[in-house]
Amino acid sequence: MAYWLFKSEPSTWSWEQQVAKGDAGEEWDGVRNYQARNFMREMKIGDLGFFYHSQTEKAVVGIVEVCATAHPDSTTDDDRWECVDIKAVRPFTQSVALDQIKGDERLIDMVLVKNARLSVQPVTPDEWLTICALGNTKP
Repeated sequence: MAYWLFKSEPSTWSWEQQVAKGDAGEEWDGVRNYQARNFMREMKIGDLGFFYHSQTEKAVVGIVEVCATAHPDSTTDDDRWECVDIKAVRPFTQSVALDQIKGDERLIDMVLVKNARLSVQPVTPDEWLTICALGNTKP
C-alpha cells in the first residue's frame, strides 16, 4: 500500500463534500500538473491518502482511500489528463496544521514542506504514522 496527500481548497471541494459522496467516492478531477497526474497513475485501489484543506485552513483534516485507479478526467476532452476516484474513510480527531508539520523535524523532508504547491503528492510510511499521531487519529 502507498500513501498520498490530496490538496483541495475547501471553497472548491471540502472534506464535508467528500464525506457526502459516501462509498461511491468522487473523481479527483481538475488536476493540470504532469507530476501530480503521474502520481495518480501510480495509485492502486486501497491506497490511503490525507485530505488536506489548502488556502485558509492549511491542515490535514481526514483520510481518504483510492477507490478507482487512473482514468480519463471527465472535466476535459484532453487525453493527457487523468484522475483517480477517492472516498472518505474517517476524519482526523484533531486537524494537523501546516505549521505543525513544518515545525516537526521528523517531517522536514516531506513533499508538503518542500513543494507546498503540488496538489497530489506521495507520503512516506513514516510521515503517514507521524501525522496520524499528531492528529490523534488511527492510521
